[in-house]
Amino acid sequence: MPEFAWPWVIVLLPLPWLLRRWLRPAAPGQALHLPQPGLQLATVGGNAAHGIVPWLLALAWLCLLTAAARPQWIGPPQAQQRSGRAVMLAVDLSGSMRTPDMELAGQSISRFGAVEAIAGDFIDRRRGDEMGLVLFGSQAFLVTPLTYDLSAVRAQLQGAAVGLAGTETAIGDAIAVAVKRLSALPEQARVLVLLTDGVNNAGSISPREAARAAKAAGVRIYTIGIGATQMRVPGFFGSQLVNPSADLDADMLTTIAKETGGQFFRATDGNQLADAYRAVDALEPMPQHGPTLRPRHELFRWPLLAAIVLLLLVIVPRQFGRAPEQLA
Repeated sequence: MPEFAWPWVIVLLPLPWLLRRWLRPAAPGQALHLPQPGLQLATVGGNAAHGIVPWLLALAWLCLLTAAARPQWIGPPQAQQRSGRAVMLAVDLSGSMRTPDMELAGQSISRFGAVEAIAGDFIDRRRGDEMGLVLFGSQAFLVTPLTYDLSAVRAQLQGAAVGLAGTETAIGDAIAVAVKRLSALPEQARVLVLLTDGVNNAGSISPREAARAAKAAGVRIYTIGIGATQMRVPGFFGSQLVNPSADLDADMLTTIAKETGGQFFRATDGNQLADAYRAVDALEPMPQHGPTLRPRHELFRWPLLAAIVLLLLVIVPRQFGRAPEQLA
């Protein structure tokens, strides 16, 4: 349905008539005094105030006022896609994330390469959530504050590099940084997805202390332990099988998740990592119905264009009508 955003502009409708009434043009005898006595100028009657021109000018003024009142077309109510949920991703960038023990689509890739591909898809699916990104190694850094611009979050993740935050693992500091940002929000649904491949060996806050702070702030933590359980590496007497995830503290990650109401996932390859993110999607579903909004489409361009056309119909004939007189 049509509607005007600034309907009060219509009070300016009689403005041209008031100006014409108050600012009358001076008569020729008052505007110009000739030295010869008895000589007077005759008033030349023009056709400017007669015919169709005044009507064109009045219609142009009405179109200008209509455009200034900002006509809008109000669309039907639409459900808002924002869920009100805040999700923070904390991704490990320690040196061990370079380990090429993950398999995705039949190819061997590094742990961080798998995270880039699969976590990026998780970010795209969370449309409607407010998301942020924490990267941690020896230290934890808030890279992307909570935002609805999911493309910015994904770009920051793809632009990260292993070792950027140091080669060690400060899990407790990463949780503390995320909880600080999430607890400042008024919403009750606050979620942290923590991904790591090691044990806490850096930072000033222990993971369990950070988990207790998260529980007190109402933040649920979903932990993902990444890394294969077997990997063939070359040795002096030929290749041998090793466990590249021997340092992963699965018990600590499980305790953090249970204490905060979340869940622990173990990802030994790309498929299990994708399953972990899909499980988080299922455990934190998007609401089907949210607050409604009515889209507004601006229509001021059309009356503005009509006013310009009407003014051209008045001005252009006058200009071409005066051309022969100037040549003569």
